[in-house]
Amino acid sequence: MARFPARLGLRARVTAAFALGALLLAVVMGGIGYGLSRSYLVRQRENSAVRQAYVNAQLVRTGLRSARPDVTQLLQGLGTSAAGSHSLLHYTDQWFATSLVVGREALPAALRVEVSSGAPARQRYRLDGQATLAVGVPIRSVQAEYYEVFNLDDLDDTLRTLGTILAAAAAATVLAGAGLGRWASGRVLRPVTEAARAAADIAGGHFATRLDTGDDEDLAALSSSFNRMVDALKERIDRDARFASDISHELRSPLTTLATSLQVLQARRSQLPERARLALDLLAAEVERFERLVQDLLEISRFDAGVAQLSLEEIRLGELLVHAVPTGTGVVLDIDPAAAGLVVRADKRRLERVVGNLVANADSHGGGARRVGLHRVDGALRVEVDDEGPGVPEEERRRIFERFNRGTAAGRRGAAEGVGLGLSLVEEHVQLHRGRVWVEDRPGGGARFVVELPLAEGDS
Repeated sequence: MARFPARLGLRARVTAAFALGALLLAVVMGGIGYGLSRSYLVRQRENSAVRQAYVNAQLVRTGLRSARPDVTQLLQGLGTSAAGSHSLLHYTDQWFATSLVVGREALPAALRVEVSSGAPARQRYRLDGQATLAVGVPIRSVQAEYYEVFNLDDLDDTLRTLGTILAAAAAATVLAGAGLGRWASGRVLRPVTEAARAAADIAGGHFATRLDTGDDEDLAALSSSFNRMVDALKERIDRDARFASDISHELRSPLTTLATSLQVLQARRSQLPERARLALDLLAAEVERFERLVQDLLEISRFDAGVAQLSLEEIRLGELLVHAVPTGTGVVLDIDPAAAGLVVRADKRRLERVVGNLVANADSHGGGARRVGLHRVDGALRVEVDDEGPGVPEEERRRIFERFNRGTAAGRRGAAEGVGLGLSLVEEHVQLHRGRVWVEDRPGGGARFVVELPLAEGDS
């Protein structure tokens, strides 16, 4: 099973790679920046809290050394509430606090144990869902323990804001990376895109298309090689076209002589023995087939040379089909009355050849023509030729219009006379009329060849 990225286009993959690289860079740099900033801010805040707690502990110690000290007044005089902290004092086995909310139970047990053992300590924890820092200082000279509890929510807010800013910066970095990747991939793949477009034009028959060599040495080699390939291809095609045209013209003279001689023999057919008459009939059939082949080759050579021209006239396709479809063959003419009188500007000879070739193709490869229909579709007229065969496989529907292609199923679809030029000529004639031709499945089985021609302006 292919991985998902492999289904993306090359430009999309380059863009994704840039975006992923920007994401990794942003995550690493943001993580490092956040970690260092958090460590610095927390350390600074804790150091500040510890200094404040030690200063207050010294003030408490001084106050407790006086005769008959007022502990409550002493703690209130520290001003810790204004600084955002709360003081607690363990003295003479009693607990004193500056806040009714933050009492002895607000201190972690582990912290109290450590301070009661005579060692100063600090501990970060959460109190009622809020980040809190507690600092404990033993005051041995007066047998007391001083604690100060600091609310760190402001530090949490600062860290959250910092995290949000870093996340936004990371997102912006990813978007910038994706944009840079898109731009860079467009720059890098532009020659490939131009080469693909030129190849598509050449495949469509525009052999004058060339690539600009430009000033880039690396791309100049590719463009030059591509242009030389196109030149060689055009030369080969022109040579083959000239060869077919020359051969066709050279065959016309002996073929004319052969046909004339055959007519002389056919005029004396009744005087020949039975076996000679049979041989004469076989010879006449082959000469006729040979003559059609030469005519097809000449027609193809005109298309290749670009000299095929239309003799346009206004034609009613309904009437043309009536005369072009052979009578007495069982072919059903299905002409829509709404389309029977519509007109197309076309070459009558070529359209008759199109219909004749499609009917002949159905007889040779599709078990015989069954129906020839005509109807109107969106400003165009469609001619449909249905056959009795098994249909044309999906993978062959484009190839059967290629020259000299008789299809892989020719052997099982009929006698398969001809050399495979009939459908190729149909396509050439139809395209010359700015129309389309294709094959599809016929409802109920078989193949349906469809020719679509634009209507004349008055009827469209």
